[in-house]
This record gives sequence, C-alpha cells and structure tokens, in this order.
Amino acid sequence: MAVINPHINFNGNAEEAFNFYKSVFGGEFAKVMRFKDLSSPEFPVAENDAHKIMHIALPIGKNILMANDVPESMGKTNENENRSKISISAESRDEADKLFNGLSAGGQIEGPIGDSPWGSYFGCFRDKYGIEWIVDFDPNYKGEI
Repeated sequence: MAVINPHINFNGNAEEAFNFYKSVFGGEFAKVMRFKDLSSPEFPVAENDAHKIMHIALPIGKNILMANDVPESMGKTNENENRSKISISAESRDEADKLFNGLSAGGQIEGPIGDSPWGSYFGCFRDKYGIEWIVDFDPNYKGEI
C-alpha cells in the first residue's frame, strides 16, 4: 500500500516550525539540508537563502512530515492558504488531546476538539505558522478504509 507524506512550503521559517512540530510529536529529524549544501557554480545560492531549509523530514509513525523554505527568488508562498489540511488519526482520546493542544498552541482554533455528530472525537485549527490541521480519533476505525 502506498504511503502519503505531507510536504509544506514555508517563507523562511521551516526550521522554527519543524522544531515546534518535533516538540509536540517527538522523534528526531531524518534529514535536514540547507540550500548552501547544494550550492555550486551550476546552482548558485543567494547569501540570504544559504541557511534556509532546502529539505527537512520528521518521521511521525509510519509517515514523514516534510518541508522546505521557498527561496526569495521564487516569490512568497501563501502559508495561510485554506484549501489543504494535515489530518492526524490519533490512537486514543488522550493522544488526540495531546496533539490538538500541543499543535494549536499559539494558533487559531477553528473547531474545538470534542465529540462530533459523525461519532468521532474531532477538532481543527490553524497553527501559529498558518498551517491547518485536523485531529481525529474514531474509536471504530481499525486502520483500514
């Protein structure tokens, strides 16, 4: 079965955001590359982009959350877009509460976590970096759709 791994673009604060995510999920980064690591005569990197994140990966369970900073030369990315969300399926109400409370700290809660009309324990928010998350615990979910 294929695995889906979310990838997020940031405007220069990917490392800060991922240190925050690591503080909530735990674990260690699988990879951290900066644009300066790829600099060459064929791929020159502007000084103001040299220390920005070219690729960062945080394993979470069987998945990997990945991101990069968008170099200024490529224009600004919209961190407050509202079409995509990262959905977390928690293994318990306690885990759902821990993740919801941790990730939403400093952000904007859009739907407080609680019992939903469809039978799961659900909440949604935009974190302090503008990324939208859904946290859900469905006691009837057995790991398959």
